[in-house]
Amino acid sequence: MDRGGGAVTTPASGSDPVLITGAARSYEEQLASRKRKYVIMMACRIPCLIAAGLTYHVWWLALGFLAISVPLPWIAVLIANDRPPRKAEDVNRYEREPKAIEGTSHRVIDG
Repeated sequence: MDRGGGAVTTPASGSDPVLITGAARSYEEQLASRKRKYVIMMACRIPCLIAAGLTYHVWWLALGFLAISVPLPWIAVLIANDRPPRKAEDVNRYEREPKAIEGTSHRVIDG
């Protein structure tokens, strides 16, 4: 008896894939993205150091390039080790109406 479940064997009518879950990106994708950010930031440090060496005769400009290049490794490590924030999820909870206590008096039987 087939109940209609199972894997989808034919694609949807459009060329776009059907989103079936709100799951986060996989760990491998997150790691690749963080590695890419780290490499880009560290690659920006080398030109800053070279520019500081080339502009040593203009001391304030060389100092500016050095000031940019010194904290870059620290910032790159912080960004590379930071995971993306979790999604805010709205939890659908059932909240029933509280029942009111009756205000009428009842006959009490002592016995």
